[in-house]
Order: sequence, then structure tokens, then C-alpha cells
Amino acid sequence: MNTGPLAYRYARSLMQLAQERGELEAVREDMLLVAETCANNRDLQLLLNSPVIKADKKGKVLGRIFGGKVGEMTERFINLLLRKGRESALAETAQAFQEAYRRDKGILVAEVSSAIALNDSARAEVKRMAEQRHPGKSILLKETVDPALIGGLVVRIGDEQLDGSISRALADLRRKFSENPYIPEI
Repeated sequence: MNTGPLAYRYARSLMQLAQERGELEAVREDMLLVAETCANNRDLQLLLNSPVIKADKKGKVLGRIFGGKVGEMTERFINLLLRKGRESALAETAQAFQEAYRRDKGILVAEVSSAIALNDSARAEVKRMAEQRHPGKSILLKETVDPALIGGLVVRIGDEQLDGSISRALADLRRKFSENPYIPEI
């Protein structure tokens, strides 16, 4: 996900503060909860982006949703966004925090798309291959099932993509056949 500069600045500041206070893992868990909650709740997204609803009402709703579920530092951070009128950036900031955390810890996300769900041996092989291509980095697999691939899989790490799907092979064949220079004699 491409994050905007505002969300990245807030996320980076929160991460530095959490590191200074020794609460990085707790804040990471909190921000993961915030990101998932915002992503899975369209009504919450509409509330946060609404210019009509006042910040105090938004604060009450966020307090009910996250009250007791997140730590004090995360709660204060959410209140800071509310005071600054930046509550619409909460979900994006939570995502940016996850990206900054992974970058800081040397964790790469490998997005794996396959026609059927991967079994354990295939999962281990993909992870091993990714670790070979990126030595010294930890690999986190994010799996999706896409029946349109027909077979095989597509692995994306950052802006690098390895496409070993049947649908890609068929598309390549289709392109080659369309370039066929053969002209039959009449």
C-alpha cells in the first residue's frame, strides 16, 4: 500500500516514541487492531472521514470501540489525531506504522497468489525461495487464492514479481501465436 506523507510522518513519530519508552511491540499490536478494525468496518471509515460529525462525537465512538483494548500510548495518539483534525488519517497511519515496523525489523512481505490454497510444503518452499533472493531478511507470507490463475502461483515482493501461473503461460502463447510470420501460399 502506498501511504501518504502525513500518515507516514505520524506513524514514524509514534514508532520512535514507542521505541524510546520500550512499548514498541504493544503499540504495534494496537495499531494492527486499529488497521484491521478500520479496514473491516465501512461505517467507521465513513464516520472518520465525515466533515459533518464533530471531533468529540468521533472521539466517543473511537473510545467505545478501542477503550480497554489498546494501550495508553495508542489511546493518546488517537486523541492527538482527533485534536488536530486528522482522524481521517487514522487507518492509513495504522497501515503506515505496520510498514515502518516491518522495514525497521527487516521483514519483507511476500504476497503469494495461487489458484488453490497452498499446502505446508509449498508454503515452506516459497518462503525458502524468497529468503534466498533476499538474504538477511525475514519473510512474511500473505496468501490469496485466485482461481483465474488456473494453476501455478504469482509471488510479489515489493516491486519484484515472479509469475509462474498457467494463465500467464497461456497469455504468452497467445501473444506468440499472434506474431506468427507464416503466410500460406495460395
